[in-house]
Amino acid sequence: MVKKIRLGLFGAEDSLEIMQSVIVQFPEFSCISISYWQDDEIIEKLTANMDDVDMWLFSGQIPYGYAKKWSGISQPMFYVPSSGSSLYRTLLHIAYQQKIPFSQLSFDTFNPAELERIFLESEIDFKPGFLKHYEEEIPTDEVVQYHYDLWKEGKTQAAVTCLKNAQHALIALGVPAFRVLPAQSAIISTLALIRQTDETLHFKESQIAVQMIEFDSFSSLTKDTFSTDEIHKVEIKMTEKLLEYTKKINGSLKSAGPGRYMIFTTRGPLQEITKEFTVTPDQTVLQLTGENTVTCGIGIGQTAYEAEINAGIALLHAKDYDKGSWMVVFDDKTITGPLGQPEQIIYGIAPEKLQALSQQTSLSVVTLSKLESILRKIGKMEISAHDLASYMKIMPRSARRILTELEAKGLAQVVAEETLHPRGRPRKIYQIML
Repeated sequence: MVKKIRLGLFGAEDSLEIMQSVIVQFPEFSCISISYWQDDEIIEKLTANMDDVDMWLFSGQIPYGYAKKWSGISQPMFYVPSSGSSLYRTLLHIAYQQKIPFSQLSFDTFNPAELERIFLESEIDFKPGFLKHYEEEIPTDEVVQYHYDLWKEGKTQAAVTCLKNAQHALIALGVPAFRVLPAQSAIISTLALIRQTDETLHFKESQIAVQMIEFDSFSSLTKDTFSTDEIHKVEIKMTEKLLEYTKKINGSLKSAGPGRYMIFTTRGPLQEITKEFTVTPDQTVLQLTGENTVTCGIGIGQTAYEAEINAGIALLHAKDYDKGSWMVVFDDKTITGPLGQPEQIIYGIAPEKLQALSQQTSLSVVTLSKLESILRKIGKMEISAHDLASYMKIMPRSARRILTELEAKGLAQVVAEETLHPRGRPRKIYQIML
């Protein structure tokens, strides 16, 4: 029996009914429908149903935008775009039954170019003048206020909205409001994209993954027990523990020298046990105690050779951090880690832009890539040596050296100073210009 894609439908109730009427034609999907009314219900309802779905399909951009900004969902998310066919029906009703000229309408949600194209294809000589376009999340009240202000000022006679609760709010304010519902063609196109994504995920889960694990054979020994026999016993015990762990991830264990092991498996089990490569497995899962802390590199690849090379690179990066760190190198050469740390960052191995910058400075491509990723993570281009050291897990003096090197080469400048203690030396804040 083919496993069905568990699809979570999320949106206004009438939109969900339309989506369900289309999806019922596709037996590869099983659905649960979750309706909402107010924006502040979105996250709560998503949280309550996360374990029951493989992918999410939103009826529009607003709930999708809130879910994306929240970033609490690991499953792939999609929304049904507002298309021309869904708008045509609404425009015909307005023109022929309500007799309202298009120049007296305000719109929301649609992309400006898309809206112009719709009128052009309909051979309507009109360029929409009032449009509230948004890329991601936006409070519904803001959309309502936009339409209401135009109507109150006499610039429009009616509003065309894609939001059910906005339509109800506008009608309550006395504004004629017409709803654009999802079109069947747009729903079918989105379902095709979901199917394609599901196939890609299955392919990714079957990619080869290699774990390269390293531990210190001497850490649990004392002066009284220090001998080659005792070291051998420690390694036998570690091998037994790792064999149990290897079974859990459907892999095979191979010794790679004293204190180092390799586990060959596929991406899916590792992805599951690390919760999408964000945490390290629980110590009980690894069958380890605190004194057996291991450093680990995970490599993903299209071949066993590629995965093994990436695992070695990941282990080297893990060893740059604290003992017990885990890093991952993916097949596209991006690196993420340390797993389980709040400072976890994602960076590339050797982007061309950073290769050029590395040649201008004494800094490596990896260091520059980490810095770029940290700035992207914190959402600004300003950082102090103290904060950089915290994110990179390096000494403050090393972070200062990085920043002063960038400053010397014109890639950073001091833009402010902060004093945390009256007698302390002020910390310089650098603006980075990579």
